[in-house]
Amino acid sequence: MDLRNLPPELDAAGRVAKRRSIIEKELNIELDALEISPQQVGAADERNCEQMFGAVPIPVGLAGPLRIQFSTGEMSDVYLPLATTEGALVASVNRGCKAVREAGGVRVRSEYIGITRSIAFEAKDAEAVTKKIRALESAWKKAGEATSGHLKILSYDIDTKDGLLFLMIMADTDEAMGMNMLTIAAQEVGEFLSKELSIPFLTVADNVDSDKKPSMRTKMRGRGYRVSVEATLPEAVIREVLKSSADALLKTARAKLDIGSDIAGALGKNLHVANTVAALYLATGQDVAHVVEGSLADTTVSKHAGGIHIKVELPALLVGVRGGGADLPAQKQCLRLVQRAQTKLRPSTQLAETVAGAVLAGEVSLLAALSANALAQAHRTLGRKKN
Repeated sequence: MDLRNLPPELDAAGRVAKRRSIIEKELNIELDALEISPQQVGAADERNCEQMFGAVPIPVGLAGPLRIQFSTGEMSDVYLPLATTEGALVASVNRGCKAVREAGGVRVRSEYIGITRSIAFEAKDAEAVTKKIRALESAWKKAGEATSGHLKILSYDIDTKDGLLFLMIMADTDEAMGMNMLTIAAQEVGEFLSKELSIPFLTVADNVDSDKKPSMRTKMRGRGYRVSVEATLPEAVIREVLKSSADALLKTARAKLDIGSDIAGALGKNLHVANTVAALYLATGQDVAHVVEGSLADTTVSKHAGGIHIKVELPALLVGVRGGGADLPAQKQCLRLVQRAQTKLRPSTQLAETVAGAVLAGEVSLLAALSANALAQAHRTLGRKKN
């Protein structure tokens, strides 16, 4: 099927519809449920999806408000659009939002590590090449930064093994998540160093950066935004909103987060961080594959006078408010919904801190459901077709 050579007079929606018509005819299959309106297409078939022939709708539910004290000290109530097909997820996060709101809200802190990209070279004399790369630092940084007006190289690491040299670049990509921006810059850096040092440039992505893959390096060093979020819940809120008790939450947390995670050798000792991260990433146009790094989170629960203290540490939240899926019409509206609060933070930082707050709400609600043995009933009630 030729899905590229289409009549030039067609607009984006027309091209999508034409491709769908060709596929239906060629494969004798109905695809009308994938129809998408011109308002929703945006520039998706040119920038986001090749040979686009439709869209798969994902339900979006609203949770909140979630009360957040951002890292600036500013307090705001935030609403959360959650895109998911898992029944009970929105209800659970919503309950968590209510619990932490009645307890005074969540407190968030964040650090911008920067987006990373690691490139590989052949280097028989790795020590000598390392010295030369350090000596040429200002020149290769200048070459990389010249590829975009929004990119600034923050730092770099060099690893060597078995005749190979790996250069990891950390960069500030402004309001964009920036993976594509940095890849283009890293390609320029790789070509520059290969020419200057007469060493083979092997690949612009060598897995040391662990992009879209779990790794201990990412967990320990961070990637994108490193965010921590915490809240203290009194016994009254735990009983009235979460239908559990502080002792029950502590016992369940010990079994699941501490011992169960240790037995499994888990990289992320949490309840279901990936669920909340994925739902917000999908709704706001983030690269959903970065849920892998987002799930490398640790949730800890400890006893507090008259209740519990819960904290979630997320070493790698990769988010942006410009570029990629964030520019699509529906996703852009969800971003506006999330970021109605006016803060002094950079918009992408505010988004990262909001994701972390939502994660904590999801964690505490699921912990309560598990402690009360109510998870199966919730899915039976909310996640199954009513007969």
